[in-house]
Amino acid sequence: MTVDLQNFYQATNPTKTLAVEKDEDRKYYIDFSSVRGGQIIEKLRKKIAIFSTNEPTCQLFTGHLGCGKSTELLRLKADLEQSGFYVVYFESDQDLEMSDVDVSDILLAIARRVSESLEDAGISLQPGYFQKLFGEVKDILQTPMELSEVEFSVGIASITAQTKASPKQRDKLRGYLEPRTNGIIEAINQEVLEPAIKKLKQKGKKGLVVIVDNLDRVDSTQKPFGRLQPEYLFADRGAQLRQLSCHVVYTIPLSLRFSNDFGMVTERFLTDPKVLPMVPVQLRNGSRHEEGMGLLKQMVLARAFPDLEPKQRLSKITAIFDNPETLNRLCLVTGGHVRNLLRFLNEWIMEEGELPLSRNFLEKIIRAQRYKLDLAITGDEWDLLRQVAQEKKVTGDDGYQILIRSRFVYEYYDREEPWFDVNPILAEAKELQL
Repeated sequence: MTVDLQNFYQATNPTKTLAVEKDEDRKYYIDFSSVRGGQIIEKLRKKIAIFSTNEPTCQLFTGHLGCGKSTELLRLKADLEQSGFYVVYFESDQDLEMSDVDVSDILLAIARRVSESLEDAGISLQPGYFQKLFGEVKDILQTPMELSEVEFSVGIASITAQTKASPKQRDKLRGYLEPRTNGIIEAINQEVLEPAIKKLKQKGKKGLVVIVDNLDRVDSTQKPFGRLQPEYLFADRGAQLRQLSCHVVYTIPLSLRFSNDFGMVTERFLTDPKVLPMVPVQLRNGSRHEEGMGLLKQMVLARAFPDLEPKQRLSKITAIFDNPETLNRLCLVTGGHVRNLLRFLNEWIMEEGELPLSRNFLEKIIRAQRYKLDLAITGDEWDLLRQVAQEKKVTGDDGYQILIRSRFVYEYYDREEPWFDVNPILAEAKELQL
């Protein structure tokens, strides 16, 4: 079976999020739950669909950027829809300026996305509070805006587009909205979410679920009053984000788990975040994790042979790579970070331009990536990395937060217990061999 190089290249696009409800995407999907500490997505689903069907829930989901959270959340969306729920999923960074986010921004984005989805489904809302609010906002922002009954989502979209592009407009709007946050929450509940749920149930749905993806990408910038943005949003203001009258799933930055404010986050949301760790390629003792490696190899091979069975794919390794060990090297050196694995592979295909892909080109890509990471690491951080390599753990120290946020250190699960290791790209650096 010949592999079409162009198709293989497109199938390894690291920026594409798989939607498992689509037949063409489901062929590429690999279930890593058996090596990631259990059925994490199933736990999120059960809380909504089984244990708290008629009571609003608020859950948190986190993990390294690029570890596959969006793909798993789209799987959650598909599972909940199959269970009879109406699900609104959206990527928050399309609406928000991630370097400067406030709670009112998130609430308006949710209101907009829910109303927009419902309007598309033929369900109209009459948000009287917001008609009055937007009339006043129009004057503050000095912008023309007409808001009618069916244009509710359009009105919010117009506001968010302007404020995302302009810090001045954002400050003006925020100065007006923030003192009214509790009123906005009440209006969203009474004029958007509760009427929506009532109408959805009349149509046979069990309820409404909102999945707010990419909030884990908010920058760790400092607010003018001194608080880091993640701590401000999810610790200081978390109680307000939890007050919506529907099921909500938020993604949050992984670094919050190593913050002194983590206890406040769990207290505000009344739950611990579910963590999606890396796919393990090694055990704590350094020996190879055969099951994790096997699943990663299937992920790669499925991009070239989506219609073959797993056992059949394994016989085709040399149609893509010059040697089976070359595929092993790719999986090991990327440390089970699925997006990085695809990014390496995608770049490799483009650079070499022919099959089978050779080990020499892979090593060239590895050296280039290691050099980029080396430039960003300070002497103190090398000391911390050596400690992680030896002890397989991190603490709440600020330095470790930087290591996690910069993806210098990866988190894995072993029998549902977390452990940590240095990004394998860096593990081979001379600074860690001392």
